[in-house]
Amino acid sequence: MERLNQVVDQIEGIVVSDFSPIEQVNDYLLLVRGKLFRPTLLLLASDVGGAELSSEEVSARSVTLGAVVELVHLATLVHDDAVDHSVLRRGLPTVNALWTHQIAIIMGDYLYSRAVTELAGLGDLEAVRVLARAANEMSVGEMRQLTSYDTLDFSEEAYMRLIAAKTASLMSAACEMGALAGPSRARARLARFGHHLGMAFQIVDDLLDYTGSEAVTGKPTGHDLRERKVTLPLVGALTRAQAAEIREIRRFFTLVDPSEEDIARIVGIVAERGGLDYARHRASEYAERAETELSGVGSGPAAVEALSDAVVYTVGRSR
Repeated sequence: MERLNQVVDQIEGIVVSDFSPIEQVNDYLLLVRGKLFRPTLLLLASDVGGAELSSEEVSARSVTLGAVVELVHLATLVHDDAVDHSVLRRGLPTVNALWTHQIAIIMGDYLYSRAVTELAGLGDLEAVRVLARAANEMSVGEMRQLTSYDTLDFSEEAYMRLIAAKTASLMSAACEMGALAGPSRARARLARFGHHLGMAFQIVDDLLDYTGSEAVTGKPTGHDLRERKVTLPLVGALTRAQAAEIREIRRFFTLVDPSEEDIARIVGIVAERGGLDYARHRASEYAERAETELSGVGSGPAAVEALSDAVVYTVGRSR
């Protein structure tokens, strides 16, 4: 997609700095960037509506919004890695591992500020409102996660509230901002589509922490368990676990430095007690909700089909 390449070019232009330390980190972050999933959603959402998209103004606007959304996403990853003391992201060293935690926090702030500056330049108050709401939700979500460590009374409701804030909020914002950039009259539906897709996406991510290899996920299997994060596979398994297994899980959460064998045992319990299957089921439910919203957005069949492919891709990662 040509506009996705334009998003990359615009990101590079937005974050450019004449201060060498910032430029060095920028160069590294752009080198290890991900698949640009959120900007892709935004561009596709802006295409829903059809032929009117020949407008150069609409195309340029969607590219800028795509760059802004990706910068906000990148800022949250840099901050999350610093908060979690993570040393790997997508199989490569994090900013805080290569530099310092202080530099990681400042760089996250820099990326946020550059994104907001670029968004303000568009003069689109509705887009500002949408992104500001998502940024606020993500911040609250990160705080929720900090308070959910080392606790086995973390409910499924609390988990869903957490991932709605941390992940689904920005995907929803990306789709809604795409609708604002293009001629679509389906702003609310696309926002809900992005929410449901984001929920499925995060559930699958958490599932992959139990089932995926480091080559696939870019982080060691059991990473969430090492960091005392209770996610849906474990929540689902706890409702079916036997008393002795629950005691074993509680003992695991008291370990300062769990071994590979300790982690493998918990992963085994989660699998045996149906936690993995339950997480797959819930991810599929959200994917179906996303498809339902998509079925009502109307014209722009190529874009709608591509958004549907995004749902298939999201859930397919768990197979």
